Amino acid sequence: MAQQSILGRISQLARANINSLIDSAEDPQKMLDQMVRDYTSNIGEAEDAVATNIGNLRLLEEDAEEARKASVEWGSKAAAASKKADELRAAGQTDEADKFDNLARVALQKQLDFDAQVKRFEPTIAQQTQVVEQLKTGLNQMRLKLDQLKSKRDELVSRDKLAKAQSQVHDALKSVDVLDPTSEVSRFEEKVRREEARVKGQQELAASSLDAQFDSLEDDANKAEVEARLAALKGKSS
Repeated sequence: MAQQSILGRISQLARANINSLIDSAEDPQKMLDQMVRDYTSNIGEAEDAVATNIGNLRLLEEDAEEARKASVEWGSKAAAASKKADELRAAGQTDEADKFDNLARVALQKQLDFDAQVKRFEPTIAQQTQVVEQLKTGLNQMRLKLDQLKSKRDELVSRDKLAKAQSQVHDALKSVDVLDPTSEVSRFEEKVRREEARVKGQQELAASSLDAQFDSLEDDANKAEVEARLAALKGKSS
């Protein structure tokens, strides 16, 4: 039952669809961090369980090997006792020969008992070997999933940092658009132009006033010339 529970947990974790879990999470990064912690913890528990099952399998194999060795040993004892019985019987020592034949029978019974033990171990060892292989496979799948989780988490963190950096640049660009410094320069330039125009206007006004003054001087000169010529004419006629 415990083995089935371990296998079930390992299989469930190994089949977990990381992408669908990420898609359904409100905060994928936090979810992935938690999944990494959970997977790491579960892998630690699974490793302990697998190690325990492997240890139990090795004990069964050792017991089976001991039984096989005992079977061989008792078989050798039976053969030795039978041989001794044959030698004694050939020497005419029937009673002693019967004793060694009986010893051979006891040894053979021991051999049969150990052979039976070996046979009883075989299906249990075969089943336990299969379970251990399944546990190892599931554990390796969990480790691969953990690597995928860590890779996905690192990728997500990098993408999140990049997105935040891009958002900061975008916000900075928007603030530049809203507070365009060139608009301030344009207003200042317009002010300078108006000042330059005002100065030009003053210059033109001053120039026109000066021209009027020179025109007035020329009019006075003409009048004086006229009067001078008039006086000359009058002087000639008198």
